[in-house]
Amino acid sequence: MQFQNVPIQRKLMVLMLGTSMLVLVLTCTAFLGYDVYAFRQTSMRQLSTLGDFVATNSTAVLAFDNADDATEILGALKAERHITAAALYDKSGRLFARYPADRPDAEFPATPQADGYHFAGGYLTGFTPVVQVRGSQRLGTLYLKSGLEEMYARLRLYGSIAVLIAVVLSLLAYGLSRKLQQQISRPILALAETAKAVSNQRDYSVRALKLGEDELGLLTEAFNHMLEQIQQQNLALQRAYDELEARVRDRTAELAAANKELEAFASSVSHDLRTPLRAINGLAEILLKNPPGELTAEARRCITLIHRGSSEMDQLIDSIMAFSRLSHEAPARQEIDLTALSHDVFRDLVGGKPDQRVAFRVQPLGTVSADPTLLRQVLVNLLANALKFTRKANRAVIEVGLVRSDDDGPVYFVKDNGVGFDMEQADRLFVMFQRLSHQGEFEGTGVGLAMVRRIIERHGGEVWAEAEPGAGATFFFTLPR
Repeated sequence: MQFQNVPIQRKLMVLMLGTSMLVLVLTCTAFLGYDVYAFRQTSMRQLSTLGDFVATNSTAVLAFDNADDATEILGALKAERHITAAALYDKSGRLFARYPADRPDAEFPATPQADGYHFAGGYLTGFTPVVQVRGSQRLGTLYLKSGLEEMYARLRLYGSIAVLIAVVLSLLAYGLSRKLQQQISRPILALAETAKAVSNQRDYSVRALKLGEDELGLLTEAFNHMLEQIQQQNLALQRAYDELEARVRDRTAELAAANKELEAFASSVSHDLRTPLRAINGLAEILLKNPPGELTAEARRCITLIHRGSSEMDQLIDSIMAFSRLSHEAPARQEIDLTALSHDVFRDLVGGKPDQRVAFRVQPLGTVSADPTLLRQVLVNLLANALKFTRKANRAVIEVGLVRSDDDGPVYFVKDNGVGFDMEQADRLFVMFQRLSHQGEFEGTGVGLAMVRRIIERHGGEVWAEAEPGAGATFFFTLPR
Protein backbone atom coordinates (compact mmCIF):
# COMPACT_ATOMS: atom_id res chain seq x y z
CA MET A 1 0.00 0.00 0.00
CA GLN A 2 1.34 3.42 -0.91
CA PHE A 3 2.04 5.78 1.99
CA GLN A 4 -0.39 8.37 0.64
CA ASN A 5 -3.21 5.80 0.95
CA VAL A 6 -2.40 4.91 4.58
CA PRO A 7 -4.93 6.19 7.19
CA ILE A 8 -3.95 9.49 8.77
CA GLN A 9 -3.64 7.95 12.25
CA ARG A 10 -1.01 5.51 10.99
CA LYS A 11 0.72 8.28 9.03
CA LEU A 12 1.06 10.40 12.17
CA MET A 13 2.32 7.42 14.17
CA VAL A 14 4.89 6.57 11.50
CA LEU A 15 6.06 10.19 11.25
CA MET A 16 6.40 10.64 15.02
CA LEU A 17 8.09 7.29 15.63
CA GLY A 18 10.28 7.69 12.56
CA THR A 19 11.43 11.13 13.69
CA SER A 20 12.10 9.90 17.23
CA MET A 21 14.06 6.86 16.04
CA LEU A 22 16.06 8.94 13.57
CA VAL A 23 17.04 11.41 16.28
CA LEU A 24 17.90 8.56 18.63
CA VAL A 25 20.06 6.76 16.05
CA LEU A 26 21.88 9.94 15.10
CA THR A 27 22.47 10.78 18.76
CA CYS A 28 23.78 7.31 19.60
CA THR A 29 25.94 7.27 16.48
CA ALA A 30 27.43 10.65 17.35
CA PHE A 31 28.04 9.60 20.96
CA LEU A 32 29.70 6.33 19.99
CA GLY A 33 31.76 8.04 17.32
CA TYR A 34 32.99 10.64 19.78
CA ASP A 35 33.72 7.95 22.38
CA VAL A 36 35.76 5.94 19.86
CA TYR A 37 37.68 9.06 18.87
CA ALA A 38 38.33 10.02 22.51
CA PHE A 39 39.35 6.46 23.41
CA ARG A 40 41.83 6.30 20.52
CA GLN A 41 43.38 9.62 21.49
CA THR A 42 43.59 8.59 25.15
CA SER A 43 45.06 5.19 24.25
CA MET A 44 47.66 6.88 22.05
CA ARG A 45 48.67 9.28 24.84
CA GLN A 46 48.83 6.50 27.43
CA LEU A 47 50.91 4.25 25.19
CA SER A 48 53.20 7.17 24.35
CA THR A 49 53.68 7.88 28.07
CA LEU A 50 54.32 4.22 28.79
CA GLY A 51 56.79 4.11 25.91
CA ASP A 52 58.69 7.15 27.28
CA PHE A 53 58.85 5.53 30.71
CA VAL A 54 60.15 2.18 29.42
CA ALA A 55 62.60 3.92 27.05
CA THR A 56 64.03 5.93 29.93
CA ASN A 57 64.54 2.75 32.00
CA SER A 58 66.19 1.03 29.03
CA THR A 59 69.05 3.49 28.45
CA ALA A 60 71.46 1.70 30.77
CA VAL A 61 70.87 -1.80 29.37
CA LEU A 62 71.45 -0.54 25.85
CA ALA A 63 74.50 1.52 26.88
CA PHE A 64 76.10 -1.53 28.58
CA ASP A 65 74.71 -4.06 26.06
CA ASN A 66 72.96 -6.08 28.80
CA ALA A 67 70.35 -8.19 26.99
CA ASP A 68 69.17 -10.04 30.10
CA ASP A 69 68.32 -6.86 31.96
CA ALA A 70 66.61 -5.56 28.85
CA THR A 71 64.45 -8.71 28.69
CA GLU A 72 63.61 -8.28 32.38
CA ILE A 73 62.58 -4.65 31.85
CA LEU A 74 60.32 -5.59 28.96
CA GLY A 75 58.91 -8.48 31.02
CA ALA A 76 57.56 -5.91 33.47
CA LEU A 77 55.06 -4.95 30.74
CA LYS A 78 53.18 -8.12 31.67
CA ALA A 79 51.27 -5.97 34.14
CA GLU A 80 49.86 -3.99 31.22
CA ARG A 81 47.37 -6.52 29.79
CA HIS A 82 46.72 -4.52 26.69
CA ILE A 83 50.42 -4.73 25.65
CA THR A 84 50.66 -7.71 23.30
CA ALA A 85 54.26 -7.22 22.14
CA ALA A 86 57.32 -5.06 22.82
CA ALA A 87 60.91 -4.94 21.60
CA LEU A 88 64.16 -3.05 21.99
CA TYR A 89 66.44 -2.32 19.05
CA ASP A 90 70.03 -1.16 19.41
CA LYS A 91 71.34 1.89 17.65
CA SER A 92 72.21 -0.20 14.59
CA GLY A 93 68.57 -1.35 14.27
CA ARG A 94 69.22 -4.90 15.43
CA LEU A 95 66.57 -6.63 17.53
CA PHE A 96 68.11 -6.52 21.05
CA ALA A 97 65.28 -7.84 23.33
CA ARG A 98 61.68 -8.89 22.96
CA TYR A 99 58.45 -9.39 24.89
CA PRO A 100 57.17 -12.06 25.17
CA ALA A 101 60.61 -13.57 25.08
CA ASP A 102 59.47 -16.81 23.48
CA ARG A 103 58.06 -15.20 20.39
CA PRO A 104 59.98 -15.67 17.15
CA ASP A 105 61.73 -12.75 15.51
CA ALA A 106 59.36 -12.89 12.52
CA GLU A 107 56.48 -11.51 14.64
CA PHE A 108 58.38 -8.28 15.24
CA PRO A 109 59.34 -5.57 12.76
CA ALA A 110 62.68 -6.38 11.15
CA THR A 111 63.89 -2.81 11.62
CA PRO A 112 62.59 0.19 13.55
CA GLN A 113 60.17 2.46 11.74
CA ALA A 114 59.55 6.18 12.10
CA ASP A 115 58.96 7.47 15.60
CA GLY A 116 55.33 7.87 16.64
CA TYR A 117 52.17 5.83 17.21
CA HIS A 118 49.36 4.85 14.85
CA PHE A 119 46.45 2.38 14.48
CA ALA A 120 46.84 -0.43 11.99
CA GLY A 121 45.44 -3.95 11.61
CA GLY A 122 43.33 -3.69 14.76
CA TYR A 123 46.29 -2.68 16.95
CA LEU A 124 47.96 0.47 18.22
CA THR A 125 51.65 0.33 17.44
CA GLY A 126 54.52 2.77 17.63
CA PHE A 127 58.24 3.47 18.10
CA THR A 128 59.89 5.60 20.78
CA PRO A 129 63.57 6.70 20.68
CA VAL A 130 65.78 5.58 23.60
CA VAL A 131 68.11 8.46 24.66
CA GLN A 132 69.77 9.41 27.95
CA VAL A 133 68.95 13.11 27.60
CA ARG A 134 66.62 14.67 25.07
CA GLY A 135 68.74 15.87 22.17
CA SER A 136 71.67 13.51 22.98
CA GLN A 137 72.90 10.55 20.97
CA ARG A 138 70.29 7.87 20.27
CA LEU A 139 71.01 4.55 22.02
CA GLY A 140 68.18 2.53 20.38
CA THR A 141 64.45 2.28 19.72
CA LEU A 142 61.53 0.91 21.74
CA TYR A 143 58.66 -0.86 19.92
CA LEU A 144 55.25 -1.27 21.58
CA LYS A 145 52.13 -3.03 20.29
CA SER A 146 48.81 -2.58 22.12
CA GLY A 147 45.56 -4.54 21.54
CA LEU A 148 42.20 -2.83 21.25
CA GLU A 149 40.10 -5.42 23.11
CA GLU A 150 39.27 -2.88 25.80
CA MET A 151 37.89 -0.46 23.21
CA TYR A 152 35.84 -3.21 21.55
CA ALA A 153 34.47 -4.33 24.89
CA ARG A 154 33.62 -0.77 25.71
CA LEU A 155 31.86 -0.36 22.34
CA ARG A 156 29.87 -3.57 22.94
CA LEU A 157 28.82 -2.31 26.34
CA TYR A 158 27.84 1.09 24.99
CA GLY A 159 26.04 -0.57 22.06
CA SER A 160 24.01 -2.76 24.41
CA ILE A 161 23.16 0.25 26.52
CA ALA A 162 22.19 2.18 23.37
CA VAL A 163 19.93 -0.66 22.17
CA LEU A 164 18.28 -0.86 25.58
CA ILE A 165 17.77 2.89 25.64
CA ALA A 166 16.41 2.77 22.07
CA VAL A 167 13.89 0.09 23.02
CA VAL A 168 12.75 1.98 26.12
CA LEU A 169 12.59 5.28 24.28
CA SER A 170 10.74 3.64 21.36
CA LEU A 171 8.08 2.35 23.73
CA LEU A 172 7.83 5.76 25.34
CA ALA A 173 7.72 7.44 21.92
CA TYR A 174 5.02 5.01 20.74
CA GLY A 175 2.83 5.74 23.75
CA LEU A 176 3.43 9.47 23.50
CA SER A 177 2.88 9.59 19.74
CA ARG A 178 -0.32 7.58 20.13
CA LYS A 179 -1.62 10.20 22.52
CA LEU A 180 -0.38 13.13 20.46
CA GLN A 181 -1.68 11.84 17.12
CA GLN A 182 -5.17 11.61 18.63
CA GLN A 183 -5.05 15.34 19.26
CA ILE A 184 -4.48 15.85 15.53
CA SER A 185 -6.42 12.96 13.99
CA ARG A 186 -9.57 13.19 16.13
CA PRO A 187 -10.72 16.56 14.70
CA ILE A 188 -9.82 15.46 11.16
CA LEU A 189 -11.64 12.13 11.50
CA ALA A 190 -14.64 13.84 13.07
CA LEU A 191 -14.69 16.29 10.17
CA ALA A 192 -14.44 13.42 7.66
CA GLU A 193 -17.30 11.51 9.36
CA THR A 194 -19.48 14.62 9.29
CA ALA A 195 -18.72 15.20 5.60
CA LYS A 196 -19.54 11.55 4.84
CA ALA A 197 -22.83 11.77 6.72
CA VAL A 198 -23.77 14.96 4.87
CA SER A 199 -22.87 13.38 1.53
CA ASN A 200 -24.79 10.14 2.15
CA GLN A 201 -27.89 11.56 3.85
CA ARG A 202 -28.05 14.99 2.21
CA ASP A 203 -28.65 16.36 5.71
CA TYR A 204 -27.07 19.81 5.88
CA SER A 205 -28.26 20.38 9.44
CA VAL A 206 -25.41 18.17 10.75
CA ARG A 207 -22.49 20.01 12.34
CA ALA A 208 -18.93 18.86 13.05
CA LEU A 209 -17.74 18.97 16.69
CA LYS A 210 -15.14 21.68 17.29
CA LEU A 211 -12.37 20.30 19.56
CA GLY A 212 -10.01 23.25 19.86
CA GLU A 213 -9.04 26.74 18.80
CA ASP A 214 -6.08 25.76 16.65
CA GLU A 215 -5.96 25.54 12.85
CA LEU A 216 -8.08 22.37 12.89
CA GLY A 217 -10.61 24.18 15.03
CA LEU A 218 -10.71 27.01 12.49
CA LEU A 219 -11.14 24.44 9.69
CA THR A 220 -14.05 22.83 11.56
CA GLU A 221 -15.64 26.23 12.13
CA ALA A 222 -15.30 27.11 8.43
CA PHE A 223 -16.78 23.72 7.45
CA ASN A 224 -19.77 24.25 9.74
CA HIS A 225 -20.26 27.74 8.34
CA MET A 226 -20.24 26.29 4.82
CA LEU A 227 -22.86 23.70 5.84
CA GLU A 228 -25.01 26.45 7.31
CA GLN A 229 -24.84 28.44 4.07
CA ILE A 230 -25.73 25.36 2.01
CA GLN A 231 -28.62 24.62 4.36
CA GLN A 232 -29.94 28.15 4.00
CA GLN A 233 -29.59 27.97 0.22
CA ASN A 234 -31.40 24.62 0.13
CA LEU A 235 -34.22 25.99 2.25
CA ALA A 236 -34.48 29.01 -0.05
CA LEU A 237 -34.46 26.74 -3.10
CA GLN A 238 -37.10 24.50 -1.56
CA ARG A 239 -39.31 27.49 -0.79
CA ALA A 240 -38.83 28.80 -4.32
CA TYR A 241 -39.58 25.33 -5.72
CA ASP A 242 -42.74 25.04 -3.63
CA GLU A 243 -43.85 28.49 -4.71
CA LEU A 244 -43.10 27.70 -8.35
CA GLU A 245 -44.91 24.36 -8.11
CA ALA A 246 -47.94 26.10 -6.62
CA ARG A 247 -47.86 28.71 -9.36
CA VAL A 248 -47.53 25.99 -12.00
CA ARG A 249 -50.50 24.14 -10.52
CA ASP A 250 -52.54 27.33 -10.48
CA ARG A 251 -51.46 28.21 -13.99
CA THR A 252 -52.19 24.67 -15.20
CA ALA A 253 -55.64 24.86 -13.65
CA GLU A 254 -56.17 28.24 -15.31
CA LEU A 255 -54.99 26.89 -18.68
CA ALA A 256 -57.20 23.83 -18.33
CA ALA A 257 -60.16 26.04 -17.55
CA ALA A 258 -59.24 28.34 -20.46
CA ASN A 259 -58.91 25.32 -22.76
CA LYS A 260 -62.33 24.09 -21.73
CA GLU A 261 -63.77 27.53 -22.31
CA LEU A 262 -61.95 27.73 -25.66
CA GLU A 263 -63.24 24.32 -26.69
CA ALA A 264 -66.76 25.28 -25.66
CA PHE A 265 -66.38 28.57 -27.54
CA ALA A 266 -64.97 26.80 -30.63
CA SER A 267 -67.77 24.28 -30.55
CA SER A 268 -70.35 27.03 -30.18
CA VAL A 269 -68.80 29.12 -32.96
CA SER A 270 -68.54 26.05 -35.17
CA HIS A 271 -72.20 25.30 -34.62
CA ASP A 272 -73.21 28.93 -35.10
CA LEU A 273 -71.16 29.21 -38.30
CA ARG A 274 -72.26 25.89 -39.74
CA THR A 275 -76.00 26.63 -39.41
CA PRO A 276 -76.05 29.61 -41.82
CA LEU A 277 -73.37 28.01 -44.04
CA ARG A 278 -75.45 24.90 -44.48
CA ALA A 279 -78.45 27.04 -45.27
CA ILE A 280 -76.46 28.99 -47.86
CA ASN A 281 -74.95 25.81 -49.28
CA GLY A 282 -78.31 24.09 -49.45
CA LEU A 283 -80.08 27.04 -51.07
CA ALA A 284 -77.27 27.46 -53.61
CA GLU A 285 -77.47 23.76 -54.45
CA ILE A 286 -81.26 24.01 -54.88
CA LEU A 287 -80.88 27.03 -57.15
CA LEU A 288 -78.36 25.17 -59.28
CA LYS A 289 -80.44 22.01 -59.54
CA ASN A 290 -83.97 23.46 -59.63
CA PRO A 291 -83.83 27.11 -60.60
CA PRO A 292 -87.17 29.03 -60.42
CA GLY A 293 -86.61 30.17 -63.95
CA GLU A 294 -84.03 30.41 -66.64
CA LEU A 295 -80.67 31.48 -65.08
CA THR A 296 -78.30 33.61 -67.00
CA ALA A 297 -74.71 32.46 -67.29
CA GLU A 298 -73.58 35.15 -64.90
CA ALA A 299 -76.22 34.21 -62.33
CA ARG A 300 -75.23 30.52 -62.55
CA ARG A 301 -71.55 31.44 -62.14
CA CYS A 302 -72.30 33.50 -59.04
CA ILE A 303 -74.46 30.79 -57.48
CA THR A 304 -71.70 28.26 -58.22
CA LEU A 305 -69.14 30.46 -56.45
CA ILE A 306 -71.49 30.81 -53.47
CA HIS A 307 -71.92 27.02 -53.29
CA ARG A 308 -68.16 26.39 -53.61
CA GLY A 309 -67.24 29.05 -51.06
CA SER A 310 -69.71 27.77 -48.48
CA SER A 311 -68.40 24.19 -48.98
CA GLU A 312 -64.78 25.34 -48.53
CA MET A 313 -65.75 27.30 -45.41
CA ASP A 314 -67.46 24.22 -43.96
CA GLN A 315 -64.36 22.15 -44.74
CA LEU A 316 -62.14 24.80 -43.11
CA ILE A 317 -64.23 24.71 -39.94
CA ASP A 318 -63.88 20.90 -39.83
CA SER A 319 -60.09 21.19 -40.25
CA ILE A 320 -59.76 23.81 -37.51
CA MET A 321 -61.81 21.71 -35.08
CA ALA A 322 -59.74 18.62 -35.90
CA PHE A 323 -56.50 20.57 -35.42
CA SER A 324 -57.63 21.94 -32.05
CA ARG A 325 -58.47 18.45 -30.78
CA LEU A 326 -54.86 17.34 -31.45
CA SER A 327 -53.48 19.65 -28.73
CA HIS A 328 -55.00 17.71 -25.85
CA GLU A 329 -55.44 14.16 -27.14
CA ALA A 330 -52.62 11.77 -26.15
CA PRO A 331 -51.69 9.21 -28.85
CA ALA A 332 -53.03 5.72 -28.13
CA ARG A 333 -50.14 3.70 -29.51
CA GLN A 334 -50.40 0.23 -31.00
CA GLU A 335 -48.55 -1.80 -33.62
CA ILE A 336 -49.65 -0.83 -37.14
CA ASP A 337 -48.73 -2.34 -40.51
CA LEU A 338 -47.68 0.84 -42.30
CA THR A 339 -47.56 -0.83 -45.72
CA ALA A 340 -51.17 -2.01 -45.53
CA LEU A 341 -52.31 1.33 -44.09
CA SER A 342 -50.69 3.23 -46.99
CA HIS A 343 -52.53 1.09 -49.56
CA ASP A 344 -55.81 1.45 -47.66
CA VAL A 345 -55.57 5.27 -47.46
CA PHE A 346 -54.69 5.63 -51.14
CA ARG A 347 -57.58 3.36 -52.11
CA ASP A 348 -60.00 5.52 -50.09
CA LEU A 349 -58.63 8.72 -51.63
CA VAL A 350 -59.15 7.52 -55.22
CA GLY A 351 -62.61 6.14 -54.40
CA GLY A 352 -61.59 2.52 -54.73
CA LYS A 353 -61.09 2.91 -58.49
CA PRO A 354 -57.46 2.78 -59.62
CA ASP A 355 -56.45 5.79 -61.66
CA GLN A 356 -54.49 4.66 -64.72
CA ARG A 357 -52.74 8.04 -64.76
CA VAL A 358 -51.25 7.58 -61.27
CA ALA A 359 -48.51 5.04 -60.49
CA PHE A 360 -48.67 4.34 -56.74
CA ARG A 361 -45.75 2.43 -55.22
CA VAL A 362 -45.23 1.32 -51.61
CA GLN A 363 -41.99 -0.20 -50.33
CA PRO A 364 -42.07 -2.79 -47.50
CA LEU A 365 -42.36 -0.52 -44.45
CA GLY A 366 -42.88 -2.99 -41.61
CA THR A 367 -44.77 -2.10 -38.46
CA VAL A 368 -44.73 1.09 -36.39
CA SER A 369 -45.95 1.99 -32.91
CA ALA A 370 -48.44 4.84 -33.29
CA ASP A 371 -52.04 5.96 -32.86
CA PRO A 372 -53.86 4.37 -35.83
CA THR A 373 -56.38 7.22 -36.23
CA LEU A 374 -53.74 9.95 -36.08
CA LEU A 375 -51.27 8.09 -38.32
CA ARG A 376 -54.05 7.54 -40.85
CA GLN A 377 -54.70 11.29 -40.82
CA VAL A 378 -50.99 11.91 -41.57
CA LEU A 379 -51.08 9.61 -44.60
CA VAL A 380 -54.41 11.07 -45.75
CA ASN A 381 -53.00 14.60 -45.75
CA LEU A 382 -49.67 13.68 -47.38
CA LEU A 383 -51.17 11.41 -50.06
CA ALA A 384 -54.01 13.85 -50.74
CA ASN A 385 -51.44 16.59 -51.30
CA ALA A 386 -49.46 14.27 -53.59
CA LEU A 387 -52.59 13.50 -55.65
CA LYS A 388 -53.55 17.16 -55.75
CA PHE A 389 -50.17 18.51 -56.86
CA THR A 390 -49.61 15.77 -59.49
CA ARG A 391 -52.95 16.48 -61.10
CA LYS A 392 -51.38 18.28 -64.06
CA ALA A 393 -48.70 15.64 -64.65
CA ASN A 394 -49.10 13.39 -67.71
CA ARG A 395 -47.93 10.39 -65.68
CA ALA A 396 -48.09 10.89 -61.91
CA VAL A 397 -45.78 8.83 -59.69
CA ILE A 398 -46.43 8.67 -55.94
CA GLU A 399 -44.18 6.57 -53.72
CA VAL A 400 -44.23 5.72 -50.01
CA GLY A 401 -40.93 4.30 -48.75
CA LEU A 402 -38.23 3.96 -46.12
CA VAL A 403 -34.95 5.86 -46.38
CA ARG A 404 -33.01 4.20 -43.59
CA SER A 405 -33.43 2.41 -40.27
CA ASP A 406 -30.66 2.80 -37.68
CA ASP A 407 -30.19 3.62 -34.00
CA ASP A 408 -32.01 6.93 -34.50
CA GLY A 409 -35.07 5.11 -35.82
CA PRO A 410 -36.56 4.68 -39.30
CA VAL A 411 -37.15 7.64 -41.67
CA TYR A 412 -40.23 7.31 -43.89
CA PHE A 413 -41.12 9.42 -46.92
CA VAL A 414 -43.97 10.24 -49.30
CA LYS A 415 -42.65 11.31 -52.69
CA ASP A 416 -44.36 12.68 -55.82
CA ASN A 417 -43.39 14.17 -59.17
CA GLY A 418 -45.80 17.09 -58.96
CA VAL A 419 -45.28 20.84 -59.16
CA GLY A 420 -42.92 20.95 -56.16
CA PHE A 421 -42.07 24.23 -54.42
CA ASP A 422 -39.21 26.65 -53.78
CA MET A 423 -37.10 25.59 -50.74
CA GLU A 424 -36.75 29.24 -49.75
CA GLN A 425 -40.40 29.07 -48.68
CA ALA A 426 -40.02 25.76 -46.80
CA ASP A 427 -40.24 27.48 -43.40
CA ARG A 428 -43.88 28.40 -44.17
CA LEU A 429 -44.81 24.87 -45.20
CA PHE A 430 -46.06 23.52 -41.84
CA VAL A 431 -47.49 26.80 -40.49
CA MET A 432 -51.25 27.08 -39.94
CA PHE A 433 -53.16 28.71 -42.85
CA GLN A 434 -49.98 29.12 -44.91
CA ARG A 435 -50.27 28.00 -48.55
CA LEU A 436 -47.45 28.07 -51.08
CA SER A 437 -49.68 27.63 -54.17
CA HIS A 438 -52.02 30.23 -55.56
CA GLN A 439 -55.54 29.77 -54.23
CA GLY A 440 -56.96 29.54 -57.72
CA GLU A 441 -54.58 26.79 -58.84
CA PHE A 442 -55.14 24.14 -56.15
CA GLU A 443 -57.82 23.87 -53.50
CA GLY A 444 -56.98 23.62 -49.80
CA THR A 445 -57.32 25.23 -46.36
CA GLY A 446 -53.66 25.52 -45.27
CA VAL A 447 -54.34 23.28 -42.25
CA GLY A 448 -53.35 19.80 -43.47
CA LEU A 449 -49.56 20.04 -43.18
CA ALA A 450 -49.81 21.89 -39.87
CA MET A 451 -51.89 18.95 -38.64
CA VAL A 452 -49.26 16.51 -39.93
CA ARG A 453 -46.55 18.32 -38.02
CA ARG A 454 -48.62 18.38 -34.82
CA ILE A 455 -49.37 14.62 -35.01
CA ILE A 456 -45.76 13.62 -35.73
CA GLU A 457 -44.42 15.80 -32.91
CA ARG A 458 -47.02 14.32 -30.53
CA HIS A 459 -45.44 10.95 -31.34
CA GLY A 460 -41.94 12.31 -30.58
CA GLY A 461 -40.87 12.44 -34.22
CA GLU A 462 -39.89 15.04 -36.79
CA VAL A 463 -41.22 16.02 -40.22
CA TRP A 464 -39.54 17.98 -43.01
CA ALA A 465 -39.66 18.33 -46.77
CA GLU A 466 -37.36 18.64 -49.77
CA ALA A 467 -38.51 19.83 -53.19
CA GLU A 468 -37.64 21.56 -56.41
CA PRO A 469 -40.04 23.61 -58.51
CA GLY A 470 -41.43 21.45 -61.33
CA ALA A 471 -39.60 18.31 -60.07
CA GLY A 472 -41.91 17.19 -57.28
CA ALA A 473 -41.64 17.10 -53.48
CA THR A 474 -40.64 14.56 -50.83
CA PHE A 475 -42.00 14.69 -47.28
CA PHE A 476 -39.96 12.85 -44.62
CA PHE A 477 -41.11 11.89 -41.12
CA THR A 478 -39.86 9.77 -38.22
CA LEU A 479 -41.79 7.70 -35.69
CA PRO A 480 -39.55 6.75 -32.75
CA ARG A 481 -40.53 3.66 -30.81
